[in-house]
Amino acid sequence: MRITSTSCICPVLVCLCFVQRCYGAAHHGSIKVTRNQTKHIEGETEVHHRPKRGWVWNQFFVLEEHMGPDPQYVGKLHSNSDKGDGSVKYILTGEGAGTIFIIDDTTGDIHSTKSLDREQKTHYVLHAQAIDRRTNKPLEPESEFIIKVQDINDNAPKFTDGPYIVTVPEMSEMGTSVLQVTATDADDPTYGNSARVVYSILQGQPYFSVDPKTGVIRTALHNMDREAREHYSVVIQAKDMAGQVGGLSGSTTVNITLTDVNDNPPRFPQKHYQLYVPESAQVGSAVGKIKANDADTGSNADMKYTIINGDGSGVFSISTDKETREGILSLKKPLNYEKKKSYTLNIEGANTHLDFRFSHLGPFKDVTMLKVIVGDVDEPPLFTMPSYVMEVYENAKIGTPVGTVTAHDPDAANSLVRYFIDHNTEEDRYFTIDSSTGTIKTAKIFDREETSWYNITVAASEIDNPGLVSHVPVGVRILDVNDNPPELARDYDVVVCENTKPGQVIQTITATDKDNSANGARFHFSLDEGLSLNPNFTLRNNEDNTASILTKRRRYSRTTQDTYYLPLLISDGGMPPLSSSSTLTIRVCACERDGRVRTCHAEAFLSSAGLSTGALIAILLCIVILLAIVVLFITLRRSKKEPLIISEEDVRENVVTYDDEGGGEEDTEAFDITALRNPSAAEELKYRRDVRPEVKPLSRHHPSSSLDSIDVQEFIKQRLAEADLDPSVPPYDSLQTYAYEGHRSEAGSISSLDSATTHSDQDYNYLGDWGPEFKKLAELYGEVEPERTT
Repeated sequence: MRITSTSCICPVLVCLCFVQRCYGAAHHGSIKVTRNQTKHIEGETEVHHRPKRGWVWNQFFVLEEHMGPDPQYVGKLHSNSDKGDGSVKYILTGEGAGTIFIIDDTTGDIHSTKSLDREQKTHYVLHAQAIDRRTNKPLEPESEFIIKVQDINDNAPKFTDGPYIVTVPEMSEMGTSVLQVTATDADDPTYGNSARVVYSILQGQPYFSVDPKTGVIRTALHNMDREAREHYSVVIQAKDMAGQVGGLSGSTTVNITLTDVNDNPPRFPQKHYQLYVPESAQVGSAVGKIKANDADTGSNADMKYTIINGDGSGVFSISTDKETREGILSLKKPLNYEKKKSYTLNIEGANTHLDFRFSHLGPFKDVTMLKVIVGDVDEPPLFTMPSYVMEVYENAKIGTPVGTVTAHDPDAANSLVRYFIDHNTEEDRYFTIDSSTGTIKTAKIFDREETSWYNITVAASEIDNPGLVSHVPVGVRILDVNDNPPELARDYDVVVCENTKPGQVIQTITATDKDNSANGARFHFSLDEGLSLNPNFTLRNNEDNTASILTKRRRYSRTTQDTYYLPLLISDGGMPPLSSSSTLTIRVCACERDGRVRTCHAEAFLSSAGLSTGALIAILLCIVILLAIVVLFITLRRSKKEPLIISEEDVRENVVTYDDEGGGEEDTEAFDITALRNPSAAEELKYRRDVRPEVKPLSRHHPSSSLDSIDVQEFIKQRLAEADLDPSVPPYDSLQTYAYEGHRSEAGSISSLDSATTHSDQDYNYLGDWGPEFKKLAELYGEVEPERTT
């Protein structure tokens, strides 16, 4: 079958079709043997000879976007078996067969009935077959061929990412790359120039340019200034057909913004400024603002203000507001119109972020002069001192002058001043003030020991303008007068031991004085001279504001006298000196050797219980009788127990029948455990005599010589093994307690039964060191005289 393409109908495309057909023939071949695609005709058998070349065909092409009134001719199918008599029928199947592509079954002409779009589908695969009309049998094997959609320039370039927003620093060099744009063309890039795009700039010259091949946008001018123009709208066009006439085009917009750089120094709008500040302005408050303009933005416009010189640099300070970039002028010291009426300041504003590429544009700072005029204000009176401290003695009479405060009018008028005390607190009521002179006097009697300091507030106002008031704090210290005698620092509990020695210090005392150290810190202690000489105690003044109480006797007895009273006289070192008398109470107590008090009022304790001596003796006798009964009962109980060692003839084994499943403490009565209490007493192995064993027990023979050296632990293990293997033992375990403690000590007995009955000459003084429990024993056996007598 021959396939003839006659798609080159349009005269304009004749040449292109000729080239395409030659191109197809060069690559695909004008004649193709379809050995692999041959199908056997129904009813024929497979033969093994070279098949006949029945199909001769070319690749078909069809132009896209065909808009003619008639179907577009694609090509022709022809079989060698076709003699032109109409006996051959051509059949077309595959993609688009019958809908897009139709065939004349007699002539084999193929037409396209629809307009095709190559961008949607580039080719169609179809199958052709020739059959006999009479027999409907295939005359040729089925053959596959392709119809390609021929591209035409029907798609314009498109910018898929536009419009674009991009920035570039101002003052950039010419040719600085800004952005690369890319346009896409849906046409076939391998066929002709339909998809060959060229870029050009339609809007944005002469500021920017674009590379026609790559689409890179660059700056086209030197030093583009943001302050002159910040935003640019550039229109870029992409045209296919390599930019030739008749090509399709598309465009996009690129919005370019110049970013700021620090290329503008700050500038003050004026070289001279004037500011009015009243003299009543508070220290630390803001009194004015000043600003230098900077055409830059962001951090490039940040600046710092400084007072570089001027006579007011010590009175004023300046800071920078980060948001408004203004200089805030503040007051460092109070103003006084009467002393200085104006100040001159030189203020500098400088950028904090510099770009050294633009340092040639000049210094990035500016200086202006600010004149501050101080305004006169009617001020309240001014005290000569910020605070006053005065002194007055306690017990001073009412009306005694304490001190004087002074204030004056700081204004030029120098008005008269009136003084007064605001009686807002109780302390203010202790003083009065002369309204004209400012002299403060006492209004009450003071006691330094109650309140040693007073804080009052004195106010001053102008007579002509009472509304202007100033205040000053006044502290009044109350001076001490020696008006309080000394006293003992506390109530002393003085104790003297019965066995004390002469000259022993039993107490150190001290005194206190409500007056301050100037009038009461030097104390003198002495015994009352009006009384007779004390034979029991004496007083020693230590010259350090303390005194010591000393004993004058060797021994004291509570039975004779348990309390002593010692009168004292204490005087201070004030002018004039004051003195007071006190009495110390000294108790007699029984003490340990180291001086610790054991008891002081034993008799008082007994009497407080409400019992007589006879009743106490009867109670003690009852206690002794009860103790004797308890001891006798314990002795009888112990006498009933078995001895630790039982002779061989003493047989105490018995048979005990248990109804429960476990043994109790009575189990120990059913066994002879004498041998375990003392292994050396077990001379021979004893068997149970209450139950006759059915099996002969294991024989264990030990040499008699080994009884003396037998090990108790090993002996118990042997007894345990014997009990486990002996069938005559009860079928349960029992807990055995063995009280064997070993052989007799070689040291002998320490029992008092064997001790000597004669009194020894031993020294029992050491019993005094055994504590209070052995104190009475130490007194009975010791050589010293008992401390307590009745």
